[in-house]
Amino acid sequence: MRQRLRKSILQLLPVLACFLAACGDKPAYDTSTPEAMLASLQQAIQEGHPEIIPQLIDLPARDITFADGVTEASAIGEVKGKAGDMLAQLWRITEKLRARYPDEFGDEAQGAFDKVDEMLPLAAYGKYTAKFLADPFGFISEQREKLTAEDMGDGTAALLYEDEPIFEGAVTLVETDDGWKFAVPLDTMRGSEYFPDTREEWSILASLLLTMENAMIDFEDELDAGKFKTMRAASERVGQTVGASVIVQSLVYAAMKRDDSPPATP
Repeated sequence: MRQRLRKSILQLLPVLACFLAACGDKPAYDTSTPEAMLASLQQAIQEGHPEIIPQLIDLPARDITFADGVTEASAIGEVKGKAGDMLAQLWRITEKLRARYPDEFGDEAQGAFDKVDEMLPLAAYGKYTAKFLADPFGFISEQREKLTAEDMGDGTAALLYEDEPIFEGAVTLVETDDGWKFAVPLDTMRGSEYFPDTREEWSILASLLLTMENAMIDFEDELDAGKFKTMRAASERVGQTVGASVIVQSLVYAAMKRDDSPPATP
């Protein structure tokens, strides 16, 4: 009996591993070269997997363990995960809006969005939200032909837009153990007073992303219930709900950054 049970468990292990790894849920994307990574980014967007975007950003963690036992690497991973979930939610909402309001994504509708009343402070974001929701990831696809990477042969690559370095070379590509990724001027960013430095600050940032995702989930529920007759009305609503959550969480984060508590130490 024990032998049969042990054999059954061993047979189930590959299946369990497959589920834990989300086997088959997401296609694998080639990041073995700078150009392959850029092509995979566009492919992922086209296939409805914008959640991989945060994972394509190289953000090295310090060798720090916070008081609760969480490392900075884990804190960064949590933020990246929440960012990916939020982008996936944004994608689903955009697809539903396209299906529900197919006639409101043209030039005439975009002109109508510019006439959104500004009676309520957050409602003023409606026209900008509408344009963004129409194609939040469109810039990547539209500009792909103008975006190139020049391998420098030293594990880095220059990221070029129309043959010119992006942000004067501030954003590049770097080769990691997980393939090529976007690299940002981390030393400069860490020098900013708003860059997360403590466990609490990383948690607030993750909470901000989660709050935005939850606000979009609430909006999606209202959208599914048919509460909006027009794209304009829907965009004003999502501008209010998401905008309000961002403002509240940003104020909390700013208040925390004004605290003079010392940063974590290795």
